[in-house]
Amino acid sequence: MAGAPAAGLSRGPAQAPPPRPQPSAAHDVLCVNAPGMAASGSDGQLRGQGLHGFFRHGVRTLARMELRLGGVEPLPLQGVLTSAAAARFVGSVRVPGDLDPDPALTVERLRHADGAETVTVRNTGARPARLPLEIALGTDLGLLTDIAAGRRSADLPGQVQSSGLRWVGQGRAATVSARPSPHAVLAGAGVLRWDLEIQPGARWSVDLRAELETPSTARPPTGRGPGVPLPWSEPEIRADDRRAARLVARALDSMSGLLLADADRPTDLYTASGAPWRFGLTAADALWAARMTLPLGTRLAAGTLRAVARRQHQAAPPAAVPARPADPAPGEGGSAPEGATGPLGGEAGPAQALDGVIPGPLRHGGPELPASCTATEATLLFVTVLAEAWRWGMPRAEVAELLPAVERALGALRAAVVEGPDGPVGFVGDFGRPAEERAARPGPARCEVQAQAHRAALQGADLLDAFDRPGAARWRTWAAELRERFREQFWIDDLSGGRPAAALLAPDRPVPALASTLVHLFDPGLAAEGELHESLLDREQTRLLAQRLVTPELDCGWGLRTLSAKSPRFNPLGHRSGAVRVQETALAVSGLVDAGFEREAEILLEGLLEASVHFDGRLPEMYAGEQKVADCPPVPHPAACRPAGVSAAAAVHLVLSLAGVRPDVPSGRVATRPASTAPLGALELTGLRVAGEPFSVRVSRIGVAVVEEAPSFLQLAAS
Repeated sequence: MAGAPAAGLSRGPAQAPPPRPQPSAAHDVLCVNAPGMAASGSDGQLRGQGLHGFFRHGVRTLARMELRLGGVEPLPLQGVLTSAAAARFVGSVRVPGDLDPDPALTVERLRHADGAETVTVRNTGARPARLPLEIALGTDLGLLTDIAAGRRSADLPGQVQSSGLRWVGQGRAATVSARPSPHAVLAGAGVLRWDLEIQPGARWSVDLRAELETPSTARPPTGRGPGVPLPWSEPEIRADDRRAARLVARALDSMSGLLLADADRPTDLYTASGAPWRFGLTAADALWAARMTLPLGTRLAAGTLRAVARRQHQAAPPAAVPARPADPAPGEGGSAPEGATGPLGGEAGPAQALDGVIPGPLRHGGPELPASCTATEATLLFVTVLAEAWRWGMPRAEVAELLPAVERALGALRAAVVEGPDGPVGFVGDFGRPAEERAARPGPARCEVQAQAHRAALQGADLLDAFDRPGAARWRTWAAELRERFREQFWIDDLSGGRPAAALLAPDRPVPALASTLVHLFDPGLAAEGELHESLLDREQTRLLAQRLVTPELDCGWGLRTLSAKSPRFNPLGHRSGAVRVQETALAVSGLVDAGFEREAEILLEGLLEASVHFDGRLPEMYAGEQKVADCPPVPHPAACRPAGVSAAAAVHLVLSLAGVRPDVPSGRVATRPASTAPLGALELTGLRVAGEPFSVRVSRIGVAVVEEAPSFLQLAAS
């Protein structure tokens, strides 16, 4: 899976991993409404196989719910999602002895991820239908993590309750209740039975509900509660290319099913990483989702930032030293890798080693690089999301409340700069490795981490300046020095003009792999006055990389492969060795437009839009990077989350970014710099939010933007 389940910021000596169990088969129809989920085949039957069942808080509440009418299963006719949280299944049954060639009975099942299902039997025949309805139920009360890894326990014995069945085991309990109550309950077989008599033209329904009994002391994350509004505005999109509006609507619907909140902070909403595999908070993914939906308001960003800040590591200050925020810039003292000394700080004790780091799970690094910890990405992205939410109009008091967390994150960045003689000196390493391990064995300095660190340093400096905190000048100086080192040491010359290395192992030891992670170099971050910060690449290097992205070795026609097809280790289904990851292609599109390479952006945009049609407007986390062939749809990835918070948010970003809205609310300005080629044709966006107020913009077919609604206190900058 894309995010390995073994999460942790400190790891012991390397050991051979145990054999990985065969994962569960991919689901067909998945309903999601966090923290609930339901998965089945397209026939609607829950058979206890693979991921089939209703889940709640990561526990399988119900594994089997197999329906038979008159002793036979309905013939499946249709099984579709009606929203991210609900599905409809339709089947037909012939009445025994009926000579009419048309089926007289239809069975409709309306399912919701929260554990509710309504079964309706309709009689459209000419005679009364007298036959039994039986629903066989069972569960193992297994954990989603075990089931996803292919481990399946035997079903537990059922117990009769007043209107259904109950199961107890593994320290958990679950019930299924029915209205109307069944005529018979067979606990040994786990069967609820009704003896039906349905007149011609009539219907009969039963409501079923599966519930998990949770201990009163348990306080797992909850979903969006009653009365809590969605943390984004609901935009209206009109475009000549009709795929755009459908894509954004389906993406926001998917995100709504992934919303979670800590039990003691029900209004601080954030997105789960994805279902079914990572149905919980991964800080990096939640921050990306919040950042990419900033044009719809800052409430998701605010809730996500507060939830993530509560999980940030904070070292207790020594008793003799007054507590203070982490130093905001290199060279100002504070923590450094344990046992290391140098210009970035003095010695740091074990309690300080992870100060400022935001926890995250391991992530597969592909065939060219070792696994990395998403703590690095999350810690750096925290600074960016707060800085850009502030530009979009997040209230100043809410921003100020989170500044200590930003300063700690910048302190963690300072401590992760490699200083040892055997590593990539002056570049940023993996935050998730223990300090003593970083000092003894410097790891690779990844290209995307340098881009994220450079952006965090500059945007962190913006925040420090705006809120009268010290250290901004030093961070800008450090970013300029990183930029110079990067352009010299990361660039690899070749016959096509050159390209950045995927990583640097040490001076003069680049990793030459051509990977989609290079797109992060096109994401320098929002700056003052609607401008963007300077990139790590110079203009010529940017041009060469833009041209390289749309060559067939990276662009498969559906989006960017994670690894060049020319690599001997290319695998079109590899997480980091060839699959298309939606987020990175969307970042490439917006970044190429911002950098002025609109033809290249349009090529990648068309690939994602066409792929979205084949996925019914709900782009998964990733899919196979096979070369596009006419009349052959993209191949789904068996381990991809769908829905996935980042890919859904990336779909929103893909469309909204083409209008080029760049606000700077603190300075009272907003700029619009749309794609001049108007790749979607005429585009009209209403229902956006800047500073919490409505904002609407229209882009003509020749790429001219007209702001039609904006807060009165903002000055409009020329396109």
